[in-house]
Amino acid sequence: MDFIDLRSDTVTKPTPGMRRAIAVAEVGDDVFGDDPTVIHLQERVADLLGKEAALFVPSGTMANQLALRSQTKPGDQFVCEAGAHVYNYEGGAPAALSGLLATCVATQDGVLRWELIEPALNPDDVHFASPSLICLENTHNRAGGRVMPQPEIVEVGCQAHACGLRVHLDGARLWNAHIATGLAMSELAAPADSVSVCFSKALGAPIGSILAGDRRFIQTAHRYRKQFGGGMRQVGILAAGCLYALDHHLERLHEDHARAQRLATELDNPRLQIAHTVETNIVIIAVATSTPAKALLDYLAGEGILAVGFGPSRVRLVPHLDVTDEDIGRVVTVLNSFSG
Repeated sequence: MDFIDLRSDTVTKPTPGMRRAIAVAEVGDDVFGDDPTVIHLQERVADLLGKEAALFVPSGTMANQLALRSQTKPGDQFVCEAGAHVYNYEGGAPAALSGLLATCVATQDGVLRWELIEPALNPDDVHFASPSLICLENTHNRAGGRVMPQPEIVEVGCQAHACGLRVHLDGARLWNAHIATGLAMSELAAPADSVSVCFSKALGAPIGSILAGDRRFIQTAHRYRKQFGGGMRQVGILAAGCLYALDHHLERLHEDHARAQRLATELDNPRLQIAHTVETNIVIIAVATSTPAKALLDYLAGEGILAVGFGPSRVRLVPHLDVTDEDIGRVVTVLNSFSG
């Protein structure tokens, strides 16, 4: 059986054109700083994000954790939204790698506003961990690919900087926010001191993320990348896939958004509800309380469709590069036939 794989936008396979670009990539030793393809990617993405410098790393998790380690000291407090990837899906790394105390702020919509952050900040008192960093996420995975409103990001940046705090933006799917809003990547990233973007999610590259910020920050992150085991050698073969993705897969993201919208719009089953407004490429379905998410997952798998559970009663589906309109039509038919 050929499966329609909607578990994540990370499951894509490199296209023939991307494979050719990888095969002919010019390479060097990146630990010595002489891989020309990596250098080109770092410079291009830094410019795209409006930052002074950038660093190529294997994963979004490493990018986020380098951002935390490079802008804090052990025992500091950092603040993030309760559903944030940096807290929930990175193996406890803020505590294990940087010795940080996380304060998670619950929101109704995944949007971490300054009015919610401010009361969560510890006071300037020796009894408390010192606040040092705010972490934002755009788009927000657990909030169904929610695009964080740019005025809210600007407000957080302004207020945080006024308080002497730094801001990190987990922009693993910032590409999707760019396409959904029409705002330049540099404008989306401007309020943050550091920003991470991922090539193996929306853009369909096999591996790779970028961390960007000012030159001094990137120099510090470079040192910690080595410490974290992220120094790589002839990694231009991977950077070439990322460059190809930028050239060929960025502007097509509106297709994924349209397919997600179609899935949400055509869902017509009283046992299934869309849990969040669909703004980009993520659809989260809430299953009727009497039915566990596993029942839906098993039913979908039996029909050749793969998805992931998002807790006991929710299922996530993510259209991506390898999903067609025909596939979405099939998924809608199967979802509408689910009876529990």
